Amino acid sequence: MITLGIDPGVSETGWAVLNGEEASSPKLIASGLIRTFPAQALPERLVYIHHELKRVIREHAPDAIAIEEMFFLKAAHTVRATLQARGVILLAAALAEKPVKEYNPRTVKLTLTGSGTAIKSQMQWAIQRALGLKETLHPADVADAAAIALCHLKSSRNSRLKVVEKFGNSNKIRNNKENLNAASYRHASS
Repeated sequence: MITLGIDPGVSETGWAVLNGEEASSPKLIASGLIRTFPAQALPERLVYIHHELKRVIREHAPDAIAIEEMFFLKAAHTVRATLQARGVILLAAALAEKPVKEYNPRTVKLTLTGSGTAIKSQMQWAIQRALGLKETLHPADVADAAAIALCHLKSSRNSRLKVVEKFGNSNKIRNNKENLNAASYRHASS
């Protein structure tokens, strides 16, 4: 499964594309940073973010897109601009008909490190280890995007395992019923 992880921001939007085929550990295919500048008008910045993400989606054809849920302790103007950037990111995903899954920072930290309160250095180490990288990913927005994609891959695998387990149990029940029915039929016809 090819997953595009996105850490949204109006000044810097980090992205990372991971290949998470089930038989192997996830691999970093590509990553980058979409940077806009405060001197630009907000509509221009949003158009640029949208254009660049469309390009990334077209170039890497992800199966799914994972994006960070918004959680703010910042000033209202920062929140508004980031939400608008997030809107054009979601638009690019929708236009490309890609499924989008959102993860809050605590869930990402918990999934990768086992602690929902992990610090940056713990996250960097977890990302580096999971992707088999020689060095940590930089800048932080790109590392965060990779973490979000990793979280999605792990969550998707866990969901698939639960489905297999559920269907596996259903098959056992169905097979047991068929065996009981066959035994009852054999007994009745003897």
